Amino acid sequence: MRLLHTMLRVGDLDRAIDFYTGALGMTLLHRQDYPGGRFTLAFVGYGPEASEAVIELTWNWDTDHYQIGDGFGHLAIGVSDIQQSCDAIRAAGGLISREPGPMKHGTTVIAFVRDPDGYAIELIERKDA
Repeated sequence: MRLLHTMLRVGDLDRAIDFYTGALGMTLLHRQDYPGGRFTLAFVGYGPEASEAVIELTWNWDTDHYQIGDGFGHLAIGVSDIQQSCDAIRAAGGLISREPGPMKHGTTVIAFVRDPDGYAIELIERKDA
């Protein structure tokens, strides 16, 4: 078994794709409209779905925003240079909600960003990323 994807509902699919591909450097793997259900799915990630976990962005055509529940925490992405990553995300118009620094009660260097729909994404500095 392996993790296949995480699904996020988004209010503006093009804006979300721009963020995940532009600010976070993912690739749009595929996108498909489902007119009968009035929704579109777009899959983004750092590698092919056959070998990597990806993110499914779900856009329900009749919904332009969602309330983020208190049960969802965050997505986590490993980066080799957290300051450079935050600078690039900021330059692409992304919001850094917690600047890089050691995690509370630890030494791992982390930062948090928010996607255009408000979902939290933790960046974790890992030299092997």
